[in-house]
Amino acid sequence: MAKKKIRKDQEKPGRVRLGLCCIFRDEPIRFRTTTAKYLQRFDRREQLRKLSGLCLQNTHNLLAALRFLQQNSIGAFRILSPFFPRFTHPDVGYRLADLPDAEAVLANLREVNRFRQLHKIRLSFHPDQFIILSSPNEAVVQNAINELEYQAMLAEHVGADVINIHGGGAYNDKKTALGRFRKNFERLSTAVKKRLALENDDRIYTVADLVPVCKDLQIPLVYDVHHHRCHPDGLTVEDATGLARRTWEKSVREPYFHISSPANGWQGRDPKPHADYIDPADFPDCWQGFFLTVDVEAKAKELAVMKLQQDLGKRIAQTNK
Repeated sequence: MAKKKIRKDQEKPGRVRLGLCCIFRDEPIRFRTTTAKYLQRFDRREQLRKLSGLCLQNTHNLLAALRFLQQNSIGAFRILSPFFPRFTHPDVGYRLADLPDAEAVLANLREVNRFRQLHKIRLSFHPDQFIILSSPNEAVVQNAINELEYQAMLAEHVGADVINIHGGGAYNDKKTALGRFRKNFERLSTAVKKRLALENDDRIYTVADLVPVCKDLQIPLVYDVHHHRCHPDGLTVEDATGLARRTWEKSVREPYFHISSPANGWQGRDPKPHADYIDPADFPDCWQGFFLTVDVEAKAKELAVMKLQQDLGKRIAQTNK
């Protein structure tokens, strides 16, 4: 009898890879940006010179960020959307080839990808809320597509495998809005499609709303347990976790989840705002034992990730006693 093949996420014990989101609180690693209004004070040559310097500095800082992650056993990093500032802006946008430092920028991106591969650090993107594929406004959709294509281009260079977005607005009819999402998804390049993931939010689209879309389009669901607790849909955390994990199976990628704690506690007036740190009680027990990437969405940034590492380590030690 042939031996049944065991998927990687079924092996025991699994491990949770914690991720840092975009910026640091205490570490002197900063990503710089600018505004279109500022750039428009200069002629095109000077605009490109200034943008080139920002892009080059941000690639250096991304390398520094990954070195910090490797030294502190942090397994994932979310790259902030304006990593290349104003890249898709209609008036001051540009291509990498336009930049005076293009060769040095590309060399740094290659080094980022090499370092990521060597140390098994996972990279992702989470575009801003204005990236809406379900909008009835064609200009909004086209701007979203442009931004997603930019992030896919950058993802290709650095080896990021997830571009995570929300469902967008309901526009008084979720079914119709998600129909537009499905239609506009087909307008995306392969580079975007193979990385795109949907995330449940804390106001409109739940896990139950999005799982059918993910199945139809064969894209995975990023399960945000904090959003689910703020905006429940009748599914338990265990059920939602299982549904989300299964959406990742065909892509042969490790599931990507998000964790947060409420700033004012679960009994506070509004549980949506994120706390500085993660209450370890908010980390689902059912996430243990599987291979998962979990972005830590907390205001204390790297400090919160490292504290959660310690707290989870203590929990595992207690369990194994």
